[in-house]
Amino acid sequence: MNDITMKLNADKYIMLALEEDISSEDVTTNSVMPEYALGEVDLICKQDGIICGLKVFERVFTLLDPDTKVDFSVKDGDEVKAGQHMATVRGDIRVLLSGERTALNYLQRMSGIATYTNSIVKLLEGSSTKLLDTRKTTPCMRIFEKYAVKTGGGLNHRYNLSDGILLKDNHIGAAGSVTKAVKMAKEYAPFVRKIEVETENLDMVKEAVEAGADIIMLDNMSHDMMRDAIAIIDGRAKTECSGNVTKENIANITDLGVDYISSGALTHSAPIMDISLKNLHAI
Repeated sequence: MNDITMKLNADKYIMLALEEDISSEDVTTNSVMPEYALGEVDLICKQDGIICGLKVFERVFTLLDPDTKVDFSVKDGDEVKAGQHMATVRGDIRVLLSGERTALNYLQRMSGIATYTNSIVKLLEGSSTKLLDTRKTTPCMRIFEKYAVKTGGGLNHRYNLSDGILLKDNHIGAAGSVTKAVKMAKEYAPFVRKIEVETENLDMVKEAVEAGADIIMLDNMSHDMMRDAIAIIDGRAKTECSGNVTKENIANITDLGVDYISSGALTHSAPIMDISLKNLHAI
């Protein structure tokens, strides 16, 4: 995540998180540290995984005080081990104490997603299938969570509703049929937009192919039905498998040759990674 993206898109969410945690003052810190004192604290990894969100972690502290300095010994995407020293944060001790929880919340969440995503990407090695995330993200955390998926080796599906056309069951119901929905999307949307259709059975697959869909999602289908659907599509559209895809069952899909697998679990079910700030002391 570069500095421009941070300032334009991430800072407002980080500030909201800080305001949520410090509504008026940090009464505990102000009790024990009433005046400025320079100090430093160590960032320690407590379990193996893929680290992600270091710039966001740093930004929490620099938004509170631009003079805060963070000296990293790792970068986003690195494999880290339990007990590893990853950074030293130096600055006003009051800032280090007040920003600690918010900074760690971002880093733990993003690293957890990157780690979980990477574990699934490894299961797809040797196949041509690519792993996608979804819009099943925590409200106001999408920019961070989708970045974490990319850091873990996955790919981003559409970022939001303005980013692409995905005709799901209720859109098709509103339009009246798959054919009508695709026709209306082609007439409304710019020609540069690809049109994806969510299908639940083989009749819908056939209709989506004939209507000229660019991508056909095979949603919650059995292994045999997906195999038959891919045969019907026969390369005339990209294929995406979706629906309850997790690390535990993804091996059952890799032999199909589907182009993409999308998984909401990447962002809604990844456990956090255990990371701590330790050894705070004055300098």
